[in-house]
Amino acid sequence: MNTAATPSVAASLQSFLAFDVGRKRTGVAFGTRMLGQAQPQGTIKGEGDARWPQIAQHIQTWQPDALVVGVPFHPDGAEHDNTRFARRFARQLQARFGLQVFEVDERYSTTEALSQGAQDADAASACIILDQFFRMNP
Repeated sequence: MNTAATPSVAASLQSFLAFDVGRKRTGVAFGTRMLGQAQPQGTIKGEGDARWPQIAQHIQTWQPDALVVGVPFHPDGAEHDNTRFARRFARQLQARFGLQVFEVDERYSTTEALSQGAQDADAASACIILDQFFRMNP
């Protein structure tokens, strides 16, 4: 996916929705470059097409300039089934909503969220993914 934004607003004012996509649950976070910190927006529970109406609602509510998707890899950087699943989800997001989509390596984000005592590990993981995006793209 893309690595640089094509802003329709000043880069410092851009907003993002991030997703920690799983087969049964998808964590959601929102953040802006100005604040540089993600805020959890809950977890979408649903498989396949059942998640799209809830994702559409988040996009309608937050009106993000772009989207961020966490993509998992093995510790050695190799791809696996969930890598391909997340990348397919990212392509579907872009096709359905016409927003720019960024991919972020999300190895260990759920482990990190749980180690921080997260009540909602999926939403907390989406925050970690978005915070990492902000660090990589100041």
